[in-house]
Amino acid sequence: MWVFLALFLHPHFIVVGSGCGGEAVTAEHGVNPGGEKAAHNARRCAGAVQSAQERAGVTFTPPDKTFLSSSPETPRKKMISCRFVTTNFLSFESICIFLLSQALLALGIQQIHVGQEMIGRISAAGQLMQCSASLDVLFLLDGSYSIGKGSFERSKHFAGKLCDALDIHPDRVRVGMIQFSSTPHLEFPLDSYLTKQEVKERIKRTVFRGGRTETGQALKYILHKGFPGGRNSSVPEVLIIISDGKSQGSTAVPAMQVKERHITVFAVGIKFPRWEELQVLASEPPERHLLFAGDADDAANGLYSTLSDPVCTATAPGCKVESHPCERTTLETVKELAGNYVCWKGSKQPNAVQASLCPFTRWKRVLIKHPSRCFRTVCPDPCDSQPCQNGGTCVPEGLDRYHCLCLLGYGGDFHCAAKLSLECGVDLLFLMDSSAGVTLEGFLRFKAFLKRFLQAVVGQDSPMSVGVAQYDDDVKVPVELGQHKDALSLMKSIDALNFSGGRTLTGRALQYIAQHGFRHTPVFADVQDDLPRVVVLLTDSKSQDSVAEAAKYAKDQNIFLIGIGSSFMRAELTVVTGSPQQTIVYSDPQDLFNRMPELQRKICSVGNPEGCQAQSLDLAFAVDASSGVGLENFLRLRHFVRNSCLHFIINRDVTQIALVTYGSKAHTVFALDTHTSSSAVLQAIEQVPFLGDSASAGSALLHVYSDVMTVQKGARPGVNKAVVLLTNGGGMQDAAAPAQQLRHNGILVFVVVIGDTDRERLLRVAGSPNYLVHISSYDDLQYYQGLIIERICEEARSPVNLCKPNPCMNQGVCILGPGSYRCECHGWEGPHCETRVLRGDSPRSPALLPPSHVQWSPRGLQHYSRALQHSKRQMDQRH
Repeated sequence: MWVFLALFLHPHFIVVGSGCGGEAVTAEHGVNPGGEKAAHNARRCAGAVQSAQERAGVTFTPPDKTFLSSSPETPRKKMISCRFVTTNFLSFESICIFLLSQALLALGIQQIHVGQEMIGRISAAGQLMQCSASLDVLFLLDGSYSIGKGSFERSKHFAGKLCDALDIHPDRVRVGMIQFSSTPHLEFPLDSYLTKQEVKERIKRTVFRGGRTETGQALKYILHKGFPGGRNSSVPEVLIIISDGKSQGSTAVPAMQVKERHITVFAVGIKFPRWEELQVLASEPPERHLLFAGDADDAANGLYSTLSDPVCTATAPGCKVESHPCERTTLETVKELAGNYVCWKGSKQPNAVQASLCPFTRWKRVLIKHPSRCFRTVCPDPCDSQPCQNGGTCVPEGLDRYHCLCLLGYGGDFHCAAKLSLECGVDLLFLMDSSAGVTLEGFLRFKAFLKRFLQAVVGQDSPMSVGVAQYDDDVKVPVELGQHKDALSLMKSIDALNFSGGRTLTGRALQYIAQHGFRHTPVFADVQDDLPRVVVLLTDSKSQDSVAEAAKYAKDQNIFLIGIGSSFMRAELTVVTGSPQQTIVYSDPQDLFNRMPELQRKICSVGNPEGCQAQSLDLAFAVDASSGVGLENFLRLRHFVRNSCLHFIINRDVTQIALVTYGSKAHTVFALDTHTSSSAVLQAIEQVPFLGDSASAGSALLHVYSDVMTVQKGARPGVNKAVVLLTNGGGMQDAAAPAQQLRHNGILVFVVVIGDTDRERLLRVAGSPNYLVHISSYDDLQYYQGLIIERICEEARSPVNLCKPNPCMNQGVCILGPGSYRCECHGWEGPHCETRVLRGDSPRSPALLPPSHVQWSPRGLQHYSRALQHSKRQMDQRH
């Protein structure tokens, strides 16, 4: 690739291409005896590049035009440098022609001249068609080198798509396949696979063979052998040829003989097809039998439309075959005379050369267009009657069904009737930034957003009361909380808001709203309003005063804060709200309006936080800290764990969290019973160091099994348990067995892998696709946090086997009873066999009084587990 770049960057004019002769030469006029030859080669190089430029539509001007001159005036130090590279690198012309080819593909090799709506209806009908007649279908796939592996794979995909339109059954449609190149090869006869799934799976397994394009030989094979496995012309026979139409032999005679046997021939173009030859191959009329594999749904429609009348069953009611103007394009390479150039030839006289004019030709890519007609089936659209109301979008589902995509606030019925309620009761106050930092444009954007949101969610029956405040140096509350009881008067008040343009004092505004914003008269004088209180901060300007203390004060007043701003405000909004989950960051103005459903969810989540809420859970994170991950990505994993912990209520009764990092060995950063509050856990996570050696996920999972998820280390019997393994996929060779051991003991193993890796190996570790999340990059990790927590919480709500993992220590046997369990101990005693049986009159630990035969319910054993841990810590302190 560096050679291609050198064409633009090297101080000499370097030409890479087949027009340069085959050697590297550098000529300095008047010094090098071979200067004339070098100059001649340089001109040939320049001509080759100019030719490629003209063909590809690329213009290039050399840094110094004197490099292309061979006149005596050329300075001695201006050298003509012509370099030719024959191996390992693509030529400039090849690269330009490749890019041109890709552009032409984007233009379309076949275009039906109808509107986008009609194209969509043709495609939709193509997906729904089904031919159920008695029919023998033989695919003839071009597997030559002119097709190449990539286009051959597209041919296979197209053949598989066509099978969707065929009712494959021993008594109805049978399908076979032949691949041809230098010689034809039978891939499978028509009687080998008798279900649609079997045929499609076999097509996928077909291997590209390569060779010359001998289409005529393949047709002669069919003339000689017939349809292998077919029904001997007792049913209609259809031959579908998928080729680029660039045969290296004659096809006219065998194609005519095939059609004389009453075989219906469809010619399907692939890559840049030569339509003239495909037209010779296709049955009459050719416009009904020529298709293009680039659009599988359109081609399936064309095939079915042609077969529907004589062969397949009648089309669905209301559907009809229509003729549309279309155009097919062929990309051809032609040779043309570019001009004459002075060249030097040998002479009979010694030490002399003869000047002459030599012709210079160039290759040129040209587009040849073939106007035609395309016949396609079009079915009535169930959305033609525009059944969706209030700006809803109708989405057809088949020929007679549809569903409506409704705007936010609509969806009261199937046709998007008005639904103007948040369906949650809150006192909601919007705090809008009106300072100079947000600008007039930003203020008007927030105002428009506020109006659209409230129009969608505020109605007569809404249990929510709304207020609006704006701030700069001062805070104003133009719309008091609960002042308006209908949407119309509320909108008028919002329209009356004006931009002020002072300083951005967000901290002062939060403090004021916390003190004065929610003072409103309750509906009934003797009833206190105890609805949750929510402040939505809309700002796009960094605060000029401190926001942390004011935000803390607001939260102490039981005010739930939600922050909305552009991406550069993320950090400050997180400080204000206290959690990334309570901030909404938008990338552009339109994205702001797309976030209205997200704001609706966050407002209604007050008092019902995301995460596992009050469900008990023992959760361990195992984080890859090896050199394969790297320091920068490890910090991202650490940040992900920290943000995940914000979703859980962390204490002895609800969620306990442990953290393990691993390289070649695993290390417990903190155990399940180490920290009893969110702040302590978050602070500990910030201190986790990077390890940097090789990775062994197996040793990490084994460590979790033996040293983390145990009663001795704080695991609570009767509580669901989960392990989240965060890895880049390295060191997974030995992880399947300990993962299975964890699952056998009732512990969920959730695998989150970032980057490309072996999916089969990961599935063995996760045990199920439901517990495997594959993320393409570390930047995308944040977007999967909600999904991962949701899966963990689903597990937390599942039934618990009180004996898995085994709560009994020292080889005690757990015996499950109705809603309880007991430990059967040998040489030990206590509810979990935690105390060795002492001989004589030695005193027994006062904290371990309950005998081993006592049965424990989940609630009772949690309380006892905490007492056991407290006793253990006291004993450790004595020692």
